Amino acid sequence: MPPAAVVVISWLVPGAGHLMQGRQQKGVVFLVALVAMFAIGLALKGGLNPYVFADPLVGLAAVAQLGMGIPYFIAVALGLGKGVVTAQTYEYGYTFLIVAGLLNMLVVIDAYDVRLGRK
Repeated sequence: MPPAAVVVISWLVPGAGHLMQGRQQKGVVFLVALVAMFAIGLALKGGLNPYVFADPLVGLAAVAQLGMGIPYFIAVALGLGKGVVTAQTYEYGYTFLIVAGLLNMLVVIDAYDVRLGRK
């Protein structure tokens, strides 16, 4: 499978790149942990950012959250992640959503490195 395909699949489904390459334990851990982090972020009433690049931090946070792939698109399609700014847990949830996406981006890079034989 071409490295580009591993990158796209790994981005869309967290841990899938490792699963496809025979690293089942890592793949399952990444799948469960990252999707759980994203779900916890939504449960804590965290918000998914709009793509407003007039404010660079909001735009970068939106890109970071997009790093989750399909779970992000499912949450948007279901109307989740509107966020409740007045909730005491909002900042924690918001942080979970951003970190889950950024961690998935690191997992994608790791799967790419495995595919190229660097690991």
